[in-house]
Amino acid sequence: MKTPHIESEDYEIAPLVLMPGDPLRAKYIAENFLDDYRLVNDVRNMYFYTGYYKGVKVTIASSGMGIPSMGIYAYELINYYNVKKIIRIGTCGSFNENIKLQDVILSTGSYSYTYFPKLLDNTDINYIESNKSLNDKITKTSKDLNIDLKIGKTITSDVFDLYCDDMATFRSNFTDKSCLGLEMEAFALFFLAKKFNVEATALMTVVDSLFDKREISSDEREKGLNEMIVLALESLLNE
Repeated sequence: MKTPHIESEDYEIAPLVLMPGDPLRAKYIAENFLDDYRLVNDVRNMYFYTGYYKGVKVTIASSGMGIPSMGIYAYELINYYNVKKIIRIGTCGSFNENIKLQDVILSTGSYSYTYFPKLLDNTDINYIESNKSLNDKITKTSKDLNIDLKIGKTITSDVFDLYCDDMATFRSNFTDKSCLGLEMEAFALFFLAKKFNVEATALMTVVDSLFDKREISSDEREKGLNEMIVLALESLLNE
């Protein structure tokens, strides 16, 4: 079934989905990690690829940036393509002093001041948990792969924090100082997944930090992202 934003046929989308924000990252994952992959959507240059990872059918679907874009694609994948599991994979910032550049974070839940749930179905919340069962599989897989996974709550913002005039005021809006990372999409994914009873979570690699100002090379960044990608894919095998 085609939608206004996805041109794929039903059989072209796998029930297991990884969702990077960047369409070119979706292309990179398909080219470097999947077998027998093919492009199944390019409406508005939002690339979806479906292929096989160690014999398991997987779709890599770009979400775009921000809650509205994630909300569109996650809604349509869940409601029109019968997707059962979604792992968002992307980058994030952090203002937690215990988090360093290149750390991989697993989000157990996201805070946000977005109006998304209120507009969608008149729900008034600013915190939503990710799926515990999927998180447990990822945690187990991280131990098997010897990946030092950071696990905890995160923040989804409608504003790219580095552009804020007053970072102190921005941070003061979030009273839970234990939050590990800051990104722009996960809240919408978690909300829709819980609403429609599917499993979803988010993995993110830290690429900027208030407390860690090291410069990382493009090779280092690629290696860090690859670690997260492999963790997500291997976790989907643990059914």
